[in-house]
Amino acid sequence: MISKLPRWIESGAFILSLLAGTVNAVGLLGFQHQAISHLSGTATLLGTQLFNDWASSAHLIGIVMSFLFGSAISGWFISNVSLKLGRQYEWLLCIESALLLSATYFLVAGSPTGSYFASAACGLQNALATTFSGAVVRTTHVTGIVTDLGIMIGSTLRGEAFDKRKAKLFVTILVGFICGGLVGAILFNHLAFYALLPPAVLCIILALGYRVYRKRIAYISRSN
Repeated sequence: MISKLPRWIESGAFILSLLAGTVNAVGLLGFQHQAISHLSGTATLLGTQLFNDWASSAHLIGIVMSFLFGSAISGWFISNVSLKLGRQYEWLLCIESALLLSATYFLVAGSPTGSYFASAACGLQNALATTFSGAVVRTTHVTGIVTDLGIMIGSTLRGEAFDKRKAKLFVTILVGFICGGLVGAILFNHLAFYALLPPAVLCIILALGYRVYRKRIAYISRSN
């Protein structure tokens, strides 16, 4: 159950959703105004462009395939989607950072290739830990989060128990994503596409913090 998970889960989910919200804001405010942290709108836009504009369709297909590629990287590193302390998530965070740095390089140069790297970074993060003790959680979009919150509220009105810890986790992710949009807008206003550099640095900080924490827990376990 989620209630048995460590308290750092909420903090980690908030930071990851903030990171994704920031990247998505940069994509939306950029020269192609393209959402890159999720694919629902992209898939719909792709369907419309297949009817109107084949050139734009190729770009949108690239966005979708890049997200898929990023998810595949996570799948290759992690054999199971369930969150589990001890797995080497720091390497995935380092790869995400490298993808964001590559995205910055190409976007600053005016190349749409940067959008593909940013989309791959979001796909990788979204697949990094998609299951929290039986609750499906995504950190790069909030459609499922809001849906699950609505279901929980409806079930409570019907008389079922309300899982406060799960609701807290979902609200944390929602707030983190919104805050990320705000941060992304502020950064883009001052830095343009260099606004992707802070999220890239944040990935490295998270990787180092998680590695230290993982080593500390492993040392304590051996000592006992």
